[in-house]
Amino acid sequence: MDARIDKDWPAAVEAVNEDGRSDIVLLCEHASNHMPPEYERLGLDERHLERHIAWDIGAAEVARRLSARLDAPLFLSTYSRLLIDLNRPLGASGSIPVRSEDTDIPGNADIDAAEKARRAGRMFTPFHDRVTAFLDSRAAAGRPTRIVTIHSFTPVFLGKTRPWHAGVLFQNAVGLAEDILEGLRVDPDLNVAPNQPYVVSRDSDYAVLIHGDDRGIPAVLIEIRQDLISDETGIAEWAERLAAALPARQNEELT
Repeated sequence: MDARIDKDWPAAVEAVNEDGRSDIVLLCEHASNHMPPEYERLGLDERHLERHIAWDIGAAEVARRLSARLDAPLFLSTYSRLLIDLNRPLGASGSIPVRSEDTDIPGNADIDAAEKARRAGRMFTPFHDRVTAFLDSRAAAGRPTRIVTIHSFTPVFLGKTRPWHAGVLFQNAVGLAEDILEGLRVDPDLNVAPNQPYVVSRDSDYAVLIHGDDRGIPAVLIEIRQDLISDETGIAEWAERLAAALPARQNEELT
């Protein structure tokens, strides 16, 4: 396979620091806005690929810095969420969206079962299989794990302003979520809230529930307002905030 094809079709997951000492495992399911050229941007103008509909702006950079700061393993997506969303159940309406926010996605309209299966097989399943195998290996080694997924959200959604600087989303991991919220609220100027700007559900979320709650692993999804992490200064500030807010626990045998 030549270099051009490799670049067009990268592996579905980028793994960083898999041997990290932290009990935190980081995921970033909307890290990339990459689309192979054959998809012709799904019929969209180039500018749409820089919007939130295509990826979570700033999330990958925050996740990378947080991985380094915590010495934590990190798994990042390598394809745009417009092709298939790694944080939506397969078959859900948001899995391969025909409309995202206020924008129609022409290249996703009326695609057949074979194309849906192709995207799942090349992008969705390999990512989650890699994460599952990694979590299995940690469990077999008796290593404790907490999952933190890093996302960003738009300041305004369908005309409605979102006042929060960040949110911590969860179902079962109440203790972990409260610890993070308490840590972030050390800064009195921050507006942070539980389960904002939306609520985790089986219809519209995947990683926290499947990799976390269903396995008995504490898992949360952190949402940061994207205008706050749109440059290097904001990215560095939020990585440090989150590192300080996450309770430090490393495996005793490694410390």
